[in-house]
Amino acid sequence: MRSELSPGRFQPVRAALGIRYLLFTVVLVGAVGIAGRYLAWPLLTSTVGPTAYVFAAHPRSEAARFRNALVGHAVAIGCGLSALAIFGLVQYPSVSQTGSPSLAQVAAAMMGVGLTVFLLELAGSHHAPSAATALLVTTGLAKPGAPLIGLVLGLAIVIALGPLIGRLPLKRALATVSELPGRSKEAAS
Repeated sequence: MRSELSPGRFQPVRAALGIRYLLFTVVLVGAVGIAGRYLAWPLLTSTVGPTAYVFAAHPRSEAARFRNALVGHAVAIGCGLSALAIFGLVQYPSVSQTGSPSLAQVAAAMMGVGLTVFLLELAGSHHAPSAATALLVTTGLAKPGAPLIGLVLGLAIVIALGPLIGRLPLKRALATVSELPGRSKEAAS
């Protein structure tokens, strides 16, 4: 359906889809943020956003499958932690503290993301946002302890709610658009 929508002009279908994506991502990110607020834990990480986007905007894609998101982020965390251990970076300061990555952090990031992509291919569990998770771990931004636990809890909320929210009926939004003057139901589908 998306390829039939021209990007150059306003279209009610595009607006309806955009509103749907807005509402779904607001719910997902909001649930994580509110949980983090009341748990007093850093649950909002940069990998929550892309994961929420996949569930909201591409709910029927391979990447939005519950299994793929769960396996993807679990593999990424494992690969990231392994890379930290191999390069002796478990206690090393994060790139936010040092201002730039060390060569060992660059190597760990390369290994963490590369292994994640490789293992997800072997497992048949593609989920692109998991590469961001591997980077967060290998750069120390989600280092073992509270930052990593927060990342895991935040992702758990999105992975639990995302498939449910992303699969809410799209027909209602498109039916509303098709009722606009000069629009037929076939144009909205």
